[in-house]
Amino acid sequence: MSRVYNFSAGPSVLPEPVLEKAAKELLEYPGSGQSVMEMSHRSPEYQAIFDGAEALFREVMAIPDNYKVLFLQGGASAQFAMVPLNLFGIAPTADFVNTGTWSKKAISEAKRYGTARVVATSEDKKFSYIPKLDPATFDPKAAYFHITTNNTIEGTRFRSLPEVGSVPLVADMSSNILGEVYDVAKFGIIYAGAQKNIAPAGVTVVIVRDDLLGKALPITPTLFNYKIHADENSMYNTPPCYCIYMAKLVLEWLKGFGGVAAMQQMNERKAALLYDFLDNSKVFKGTAATEFRSLMNVPFTSPTEETDKRFVKEAAAAGLVNLKGHRSVGGMRASIYNAMPEQGVVKLVEFMKNFEHTLT
Repeated sequence: MSRVYNFSAGPSVLPEPVLEKAAKELLEYPGSGQSVMEMSHRSPEYQAIFDGAEALFREVMAIPDNYKVLFLQGGASAQFAMVPLNLFGIAPTADFVNTGTWSKKAISEAKRYGTARVVATSEDKKFSYIPKLDPATFDPKAAYFHITTNNTIEGTRFRSLPEVGSVPLVADMSSNILGEVYDVAKFGIIYAGAQKNIAPAGVTVVIVRDDLLGKALPITPTLFNYKIHADENSMYNTPPCYCIYMAKLVLEWLKGFGGVAAMQQMNERKAALLYDFLDNSKVFKGTAATEFRSLMNVPFTSPTEETDKRFVKEAAAAGLVNLKGHRSVGGMRASIYNAMPEQGVVKLVEFMKNFEHTLT
C-alpha cells in the first residue's frame, strides 16, 4: 500500500526523509552498535544526540541564551499544571484568554492552585474568533498571562501578541510551534507537545526564561519543578530518548528546508489554497472567522452530517485520511502541519472540487 496524505491533528504526519533516516538507523545508530531505543540516556552517544537536538532548537527558533530548553513528558496537559505550580510562587493569580478547548483546560487546572482570571473569551461564538483584548483589564501584578497561540480544534490563531508589560507571557504553542516565526524574547514560557510539528508523541518542549526558575509553590512535586529539570539538563529522570532523537531529525530537516521563516511561507501557501477553495465553494464552508484563520488546522463543514460522513469516507478511500472533525465540534478538519507537502493540499482541493460536483 502506498503512503496516504495524513491530515490528522495529532499524532500527525512526519517528514518522509525523517522517517527514512530513522528507519535506516533503527537497528544501529551509526558508530554505536545499538539502536537509539536501547541507549542509556547517560551514555556519551546519547548525550551527543540530546545536545544536537537542543542546539538545533535554539538555532531554528533563535532562542536567547537566558532561556532554558527542557525536554519533558506529559504533553501540554501536564504543562497546564506545571505552569501555575512554577509561577504562582510569584503571585497567586494569572490572566487567561479563553479561545477554545485547550485554553479552557489550562484555566481549569490553574484554578487548582490559585486564581485564574479570564480577561477575554470567544466562547459566545463557539470559539470561532480571537476576542479583542483590553489592556485595562489585565492584572499588572499577575504571575503570568496565558494564551494558546493556535487553536487546533477551532482553527483560529493569534495574529498578534498581547502587550502585557512586565508580566510574563506564557504560550501553549503545541500546534504551531516551528510553523511560523515568533520572537522568543517576548515570552516568559513557551510549551509545546511534540506530536504536531516536532516529533512523534512522547516529548514536550518547554522554553523557559531563567528568571522564572526557582519560583515554584512549596507543594510542587519534584518532577513538576522546572528548576530541577533545568539544573539536571532534562536528565533528572529518564527522558523520552527516542522522541528527542526524532525531534533532532525533524529539526535537521527543517533547517535544511530553510528554517522557520521558509516554512511559514510554505504554510501560508498551503493554507491559501484551501481557504481560497472554501471561500468560493457552494458546498463546503470554513468555520473560523476569516481574520483569525489558522495556518495549521482548517475546520470546515458541508450542508449535512450525512454529507460530512460521506465525504470523510470517500476521501479516505482516495488516500486522504483523518479528515473527520474533532468529536466536540463535528464536521471536517484538515491539519496541514509542516510535514504536509503542498501536493497533499493540492490533492485535497482537487478531491473536494470533484466531490462538490457530485452534489451540485
